[in-house]
Amino acid sequence: MTGGRFSKLLEPGHIGQVKTKNRMIKTASTLGYQYDEKDGHITPRQLSFSEAIARGGVGLFISEGGIFDWPLGAHDIFHYRIDDDEYIPGWAKMAEIVHKYGCPIFAQMVHSGPWHRKEMDGLDPVASTAGIRVEEGGRPSTTRALSIPEIKGIVLKYVLAAERYQKAGFDGVEINASGNHLLNSFLSRGFNKRHDAYGCDSLENRSRIVLDIIGEIKGRVGQDFPIGVLINGMEYGVDNGLTIEETQGLARIFQEAGADYMHIRVDGVGKYLSSHYPELIHYPEPPKPLGEMLDGSRHGAGGYVPVTAAIKKAVSIPVIAVGRLDPELGEKILQEGRADFIGFTKRMLADPELPNKVAAGRIEDIAPCTACECCISFRVYREPVRCRINAALGSEDGYVVKPAEKKKKVMVVGSGPAGLEAARVAASRGHEVILYEKEHQLGGLLPLACLVKGLEGEDLVAFVRYFETQMTKLGVKVKLGEEFTPSFIGEVKPDAVVLAIGGAPYIPEIPGINRPNVVSGPDLHRMLKTYLRFFGVKLLRELTRFWMPVGKKVAVIGGAIQGAELAEFLVKRGRKVTIIAWDEPIADGLPKRKQQRLVEWLGEKGVTIITKAKCEEITDKGLTISTQEGKRQTIKTDTIIPVLPFKSNTELFDTLKGKVPEIYLIGDGYEPRLILDAIADGWRIANAI
Repeated sequence: MTGGRFSKLLEPGHIGQVKTKNRMIKTASTLGYQYDEKDGHITPRQLSFSEAIARGGVGLFISEGGIFDWPLGAHDIFHYRIDDDEYIPGWAKMAEIVHKYGCPIFAQMVHSGPWHRKEMDGLDPVASTAGIRVEEGGRPSTTRALSIPEIKGIVLKYVLAAERYQKAGFDGVEINASGNHLLNSFLSRGFNKRHDAYGCDSLENRSRIVLDIIGEIKGRVGQDFPIGVLINGMEYGVDNGLTIEETQGLARIFQEAGADYMHIRVDGVGKYLSSHYPELIHYPEPPKPLGEMLDGSRHGAGGYVPVTAAIKKAVSIPVIAVGRLDPELGEKILQEGRADFIGFTKRMLADPELPNKVAAGRIEDIAPCTACECCISFRVYREPVRCRINAALGSEDGYVVKPAEKKKKVMVVGSGPAGLEAARVAASRGHEVILYEKEHQLGGLLPLACLVKGLEGEDLVAFVRYFETQMTKLGVKVKLGEEFTPSFIGEVKPDAVVLAIGGAPYIPEIPGINRPNVVSGPDLHRMLKTYLRFFGVKLLRELTRFWMPVGKKVAVIGGAIQGAELAEFLVKRGRKVTIIAWDEPIADGLPKRKQQRLVEWLGEKGVTIITKAKCEEITDKGLTISTQEGKRQTIKTDTIIPVLPFKSNTELFDTLKGKVPEIYLIGDGYEPRLILDAIADGWRIANAI
């Protein structure tokens, strides 16, 4: 234990009668590990994940819960269930596994309400009020209002679910009254338009359904079974939405009713949907004005803490702070008395061992969450959650790197994400690893990607720094500035070679592509790599605000993630940009919610986006294109930049086949994809050597 540096974070705590060994909480998140089964029972992948979290040393694990009002309470068909006793054994197995590591476990209870998908069963979603419209991924739905008898029936289902969790060995439950779910449709005047005992005419009436749930659960399972309440501390972009003064009043009401803790988010609707992921509010740039009581100084990290702190002043029960927090920021919040517990979700998806590493003083060994939003994107679009940096997420093998049966000499060529992960995992398994990188720094194209993406949100510099640390600690022999040649095979005599050499640049065959007003991808890469050696990412990003080797009007050829993010970078530096694409979705490759936000933002900034267009010729005047209908036009530009996905790069692999016992081609060299896929390649192959 590190003592001083994280003394508050590592301090034991209490929630009701439940003791926690530290102040770190894994907050609930839907992982989608039921998507393959569809029968409502706990899956082996869920148990494996739960064990990894508990083994990682967290003080309290709040698990995603099961649907207790089937099917109306479900978002879609891919959920765990708790609406019948037949599901208790699976939850009991989860509790048993978590308790094995001295970790208490709560279950979050949520009723989707307006978010129920009518197409799954033909039933209209329900809410406090008729006519609430929710859209997700272009899927609109409109609610019907619950009658008072129906409300009473749903309250009973909450109670029966809590009783089942208690029978399964859970230590408590959390009532999710946040987001745009059922209970919040009662709490918020932005949604509640009814005028009865559960209506909008008083705070007490709006809170009545939650009070009924708390009181009935306590009456059924006992006063010593903790109940937490998760609420929107305020609502963003919602007419008549919750204010801090109202949520302070709600928190006091819930405490008086018997709630054992408050868990605080900030949420909204429309473009601020799921703003409880604060980095999404700030992407591609924060709204102006940001909003009262929100802190934008860290690009979303800790942005909701002022709201949490205000609610903490209103109650004496513990309060949980969340919102892109890390151990350093969490410790600061606790030291300042602005919260009692710190909640992590995505950071613990990236590294379930985060609490143990904090306790051991190994902060540099925590795999960083870079806020890429891949995990959210998979979940929202009905796929099991994956993590960019943690390829083990979702596995059934306990998330443990297993020692190799036979120690081998492994040569890794290339230090992009695939190569770095392959080297890390192979060395962790006990192999002798040599890593070759022809550039003078690790990371492959990651430093260039960071230059474009920036450090404020998606920090790829931290990503590379983590791997640099692991290379040193694991004893990987790193050869920088040394381009691999086939002759090395005879000199080193490796047992296995992993080629992570990246993809081959794709240069479109357009007449005039070699003209001076064209900056090709390879040329741009070479230029920026040279600058990065001397200036570093942070300084070079600042310098590009004053000078870049591109004109004021720029045409970007390619509309996928590479072209769209370059367009964002250029717009923020005062360039007028036109994107020319063929059939690829604009910003394709970005996680879905980021993709949607970036496309909207580019439109707001006046970026011209031309799709279904073929590039015909490049002249001194600019770029001539033809539309799908055959119409030709010339886009007058100063600079043209082709930014297209790489091609597979198999030449070296073909040369070395048969010359080494084991050889693998991974990452973009095998198939150009995303960082997520490259890391997964490195993990998979290194575990197979």
